[in-house]
Amino acid sequence: MPNPKRKHTPHRRDCRRSANSKIEAENSSKCSNCGAPKMPHKVCPECGFYNGKLVVPKKVKKSKTQTQEETK
Repeated sequence: MPNPKRKHTPHRRDCRRSANSKIEAENSSKCSNCGAPKMPHKVCPECGFYNGKLVVPKKVKKSKTQTQEETK
């Protein structure tokens, strides 16, 4: 089993490890409906629209007043 002849310096080790931090961010585009950033060819996570059509309806949270009125 081959072993290293000499110890690598911390600079050499850190330079090798820092290569992963130079990865670029993925491309993003704006939603045509709400303008929020989203991944291309995906449904907008904010409004649920894709290609100008509603695909996934957003769930609306009920406020405390609405829940109190329903219980009466």
